[in-house]
Amino acid sequence: MSSNTANQTLRTRYSAEVKDILQRYPDDQKRSAVMPLLFLAQKEGLQATVSVMSEIAQILEISITQVASIVGFYTLYYAHSGGKNRIQICTDLPCALRGADDFADKVCEKLGVKLGETTEDGEFTVESVMCLAACDKAPMFQVQNRDGISYHERQTISDVQAVIEQLGNAEIDKSPEGSE
Repeated sequence: MSSNTANQTLRTRYSAEVKDILQRYPDDQKRSAVMPLLFLAQKEGLQATVSVMSEIAQILEISITQVASIVGFYTLYYAHSGGKNRIQICTDLPCALRGADDFADKVCEKLGVKLGETTEDGEFTVESVMCLAACDKAPMFQVQNRDGISYHERQTISDVQAVIEQLGNAEIDKSPEGSE
């Protein structure tokens, strides 16, 4: 992304799309456009930074706190940069009781990162998230990338290793230890 592109605001970079999104809602309901505008902001690797959230708040005439609360609640939005593929592991209590924390540690070990970090090649970021609504199917994770979101339930380390290989041919530890 060129520095010129990086400095553009949401309204200047995607003016037609912003206008189209806003036209879908009556004037007294335009705050409902917050989620589509956040998705638009994340197009091409942008994040919901404070400046982006502030701009969305201005467009919709709501507080930045209202925008930030949506970014903070939903795993679909992110306020920091990450890899091309975000592996988001549910570590909420029900999933933790089914081994999610150990699973997350092993995924990180396989990729050579800690939770919240991105692989050196920029392919993967591993994140801990709250509740992906599959408590009975833990450990589970979702992968977010340009292709959308995919959910992976009742996973083993071998399963996630196969997903990682399919997504990015990343350099991963293929040793048999910790493969289940």
